Amino acid sequence: MSRAAEKTTVQLRQITHRTHGRRNGPAVRLMSPSDFGQILKPFVFLDFFDMQGPPFVGDLHPHSGIATLSYLIDGRMDLIDPDGTTVVLPSGGVEWMQAGKGMWHGGSVGDEDHGRVRGFQLWVALPPESELGPTRSAFQRAEDIVSAGPARVLLGSYGSVSSVIETPSPMNFLAVKLKAGERWTYVSPKGHTVLWVSPVEGGLLANGEKLHPEELVAFERSSQSVHFEALSDTQFILGSAVPHKHDLALGYYSVHTSPQALKIGEAHIQTIGKRLVEEGRLDRRDIR
Repeated sequence: MSRAAEKTTVQLRQITHRTHGRRNGPAVRLMSPSDFGQILKPFVFLDFFDMQGPPFVGDLHPHSGIATLSYLIDGRMDLIDPDGTTVVLPSGGVEWMQAGKGMWHGGSVGDEDHGRVRGFQLWVALPPESELGPTRSAFQRAEDIVSAGPARVLLGSYGSVSSVIETPSPMNFLAVKLKAGERWTYVSPKGHTVLWVSPVEGGLLANGEKLHPEELVAFERSSQSVHFEALSDTQFILGSAVPHKHDLALGYYSVHTSPQALKIGEAHIQTIGKRLVEEGRLDRRDIR
């Protein structure tokens, strides 16, 4: 091998972990805080759902210490926000919910037409300065999401564009579509040494290695770029970030940076839950 070829090989960002996750009802759980979330934090949870049939109803449930992002590729979701308002998330849309100190939400996936519904739900661990902060939410329709080349910028900044959603720490979350034969290079922003990809469909190469639909692929901690090539029409999501330098203190629906913060968040969830019971919006048995 020539020195030039050896240098090129060394500069490629290597894949270190990959998984097809495990099925959990209508979804495939690709990442949890106790497994890949330890490697890819601040990204700590990722579900991919692909379903067709009667709507799947998710009861009201709590979170604290995290933000959730729901990205709908196809179909429809009806989301109940912390104020009890139902918001319809259409195909191609994004919902961002920053739980902070604690909130409850729920909703349903699909509609009575029984059309195909595909999408992702992502959890992001919040840093200490916002893990016990206020709840914030944001919604974006497909037509309002900015793009950089073939990449729709769901979170963060890439190229010359930025999402209107303010992230709690430096991170990008992109939805990318490539036609067969197209190539695209992801150049990591400064400090984004955390990087992962999950293909939705089609054939895709990343630095020459084949990736598969409904797979999560984690790359080594580095600042190198990743070169993608579409073997067929394909779409995938990509996340990159500055590493979350805190331990994960895990509750049932909560992720915090310390046991003390977790205790505060879970107590606040209980307080909200009791109020929801008094309002008739929640069954007392749903409070853990």
